[in-house]
Amino acid sequence: MEPASSPRNSLRPFVVVGACALSLTAALALTDFYRGRSERQASAIAMTKGNPSRAAVIFRRYGCSGCHTIPGIEGADGKVGGDLSGLRERVYIAGVLNNSADNLVGWIVAPQAYSPKTAMPATGISEKEARDLAAYLYAH
Repeated sequence: MEPASSPRNSLRPFVVVGACALSLTAALALTDFYRGRSERQASAIAMTKGNPSRAAVIFRRYGCSGCHTIPGIEGADGKVGGDLSGLRERVYIAGVLNNSADNLVGWIVAPQAYSPKTAMPATGISEKEARDLAAYLYAH
């Protein structure tokens, strides 16, 4: 056993305090992460009037994941269409429309109406489904 006055024992309280500070910092960062994600989702729902929890099924049903990389959607790693990560931070949708919820919904429903030569097909997605997809994309 080391004497109480040894350098190792005199540093022990600092090590404990440091470990606690790191744990608290990590917990606060995680809280901020979840709060930010929750706020983004609430904002996306308000903007689009869609339900992002329905998006994964819709993305798969219409084959979106075959052409696009979509964050959080397993297997959505297509390279034909644009990567949809960070869509909420972009200025334009598909390089032709100002980034707004209504423009995104319109693009998803009828892309040729905005850009006749686009490679994105008319998929038959309804406006309601497009709102769910837009909500998801703005939330992620």
